[in-house]
Amino acid sequence: MHLHKYEKIWLTFGIGALIVFLVVLAFGAFYLGTHPQSHGITIDPENIEAEESFKKENLGLTKVDEGKYVLNVVASAFNYDLGTDEEGKPVKHIQIPKGSTILLQAVTPDVVHGFNIAGTNANMMVEPGFISSMEVEFNKAGEYTLLCNEYCGVGHHMMFATVEVTE
Repeated sequence: MHLHKYEKIWLTFGIGALIVFLVVLAFGAFYLGTHPQSHGITIDPENIEAEESFKKENLGLTKVDEGKYVLNVVASAFNYDLGTDEEGKPVKHIQIPKGSTILLQAVTPDVVHGFNIAGTNANMMVEPGFISSMEVEFNKAGEYTLLCNEYCGVGHHMMFATVEVTE
């Protein structure tokens, strides 16, 4: 069988790219220990409040140590439940001190939602039956929008809150 010069070049390029891809994948998996998440924390989506972190009184921002906070959020039906204020009104605005490390934890009882704080690297998918968590450090002061980036129904565009990072 005779291969044309250009066929040999493209064949060599394709095989070389495949080998480079497999080497990079093997390096990440075996040397660096990078593996897909396999130990997700599950929760009963019908009874979210059974988990201590997601009881009504524990929602929102909680200080756990100097410069460390936990933000517990329930995403449901076109709303982020961030707790209530002293008057019992829903919170739609959170203030975080600059330089703080925040453990974001979110659950949903209904459908898949997104959890994205625009302008930061905080971005995760919130699925029914799982606790989605991510640790983020906020080093730049400003006002950011927490929004749902997974289409969840007709009221999807109303699903947002404000995160303010203060000096």
